[in-house]
Amino acid sequence: MAAFFFKLRSISIFLIFFFLLFSVSCNAAALGINYGQVANDLPSPDQVLRLLASLKVAKVRIYDTNPLVLSAFSDSGIDLIITAPNDAVAQLAVPAQALQWVSSNIVPYLPGTKISCIAVGNEVFTTGDPALMASLVPAMAGLRQALVRLGLDSVIHVSTANSLAVLSDSYPPSLGSFKPELTGLLAPLLRFLAETGSPFLINAYPYFAYRDDPQRIPLDFVLFSSGEVIDPNTGLRYDNMLYAQVDAVIFAISRFGFGKIEVRVSETGWPSKGDDDEIGATVENARIYNRNLVARQLENEGTPARPAVRLEVYLFALFNEDLKPGPTSERNYGLYRPDGTMAYNVGLSPAATSTASVSTLNSSAPQVRWYALLVCHMYENYWSKISNINY
Repeated sequence: MAAFFFKLRSISIFLIFFFLLFSVSCNAAALGINYGQVANDLPSPDQVLRLLASLKVAKVRIYDTNPLVLSAFSDSGIDLIITAPNDAVAQLAVPAQALQWVSSNIVPYLPGTKISCIAVGNEVFTTGDPALMASLVPAMAGLRQALVRLGLDSVIHVSTANSLAVLSDSYPPSLGSFKPELTGLLAPLLRFLAETGSPFLINAYPYFAYRDDPQRIPLDFVLFSSGEVIDPNTGLRYDNMLYAQVDAVIFAISRFGFGKIEVRVSETGWPSKGDDDEIGATVENARIYNRNLVARQLENEGTPARPAVRLEVYLFALFNEDLKPGPTSERNYGLYRPDGTMAYNVGLSPAATSTASVSTLNSSAPQVRWYALLVCHMYENYWSKISNINY
């Protein structure tokens, strides 16, 4: 037993040394980013990988199962959320089809590519498509069954990203509740997430709240800049709208009796450009919102309702996507333009300037950072294992 503790202590000191040495990289690993590809002339996946390394971002969400991306990210240390698109949901509700999908879109890239979650559809419950909505949980169950059969259920979660519009009330956060008409769909979803230990994913955009009511909603509050709101029912203090939105979801889930489900922000961001009626869509506001959000993430913060649980957030997005339909803002959420030049700097890359380009990245520096990220993953995995040891 003494030898065990000596070995444990030696390994601990070794890992703590590397943890301190690469603390910046580990902190940045708490932040994720959405890598959409609805654009012309995007950098190649290999170039994107070097860009992510320069930004020290180790969590990425993609909206498909692009084989070029999955192959390029092999052995990179990147933690990937992949997506089964809305038009595939119905077929995935058939167990045989779900097994085929996993076998074709996931298995060939393992174990080199680190896939941690399958997001089934995107904002399905607010599509207004009854058949699609009814197929969602059966599709998730079908994919889960396939993962169990292939022995992958312990490493890959199954979830779905929801719009904040699933809420009927969100203010104050303690009154957060889901729309009554969605109760029959959300109850089995929440039961599935609780039983499988999977997170509830929410796409939360304080920008929309400000755009729709700029006279009553303070800009500084939605930009993490100043202001405070106190929930009269709980006494919890909120200094930004994003955390209030997340806690509204937490309270809504708790009303169903599933208070232990983790809530993650699968999308949040701010457009740097918009149409005339898209108030607040400016480069400066986008820079402030995303820079302040990044600073919060580097502190590993939780929300007021769950201060001890780090909130995992995926920033939307890595690139402006010039082929996306809709208002101008839809094409201007990126930190980078499709040609790889920076739209604005949020502080992830201190040496970068507004003229920085993906093509100018040094190919050797990212390798050093990936070693740091791998050490971080070793550190996290090590402590998760020894925490289960009964002394």
